[in-house]
Amino acid sequence: MKHKGGIFLNISSPASQIAGRMVGQVKLPGAAGAFTVLEGHAPIISSLTEGDIEYTEGAAKKTLHIKSGFAEVVDDTVSVCVEI
Repeated sequence: MKHKGGIFLNISSPASQIAGRMVGQVKLPGAAGAFTVLEGHAPIISSLTEGDIEYTEGAAKKTLHIKSGFAEVVDDTVSVCVEI
């Protein structure tokens, strides 16, 4: 579903829902290198390595350290399943 005015970020682990919110951008630690997702990003699926997920909510920059996971980007929605 296309979102207006940002990206919907959904972060979950096998045990719980960690985040579900609208953000301005998301930086992910991809297996082939870190990449940033902005509004209108092309669809992608990527495995994630240990590192930080960084995202912006308004002027605030937030960070979540992960051990591994995978991400899917479709229609301004970033769905991330991680091990923390």
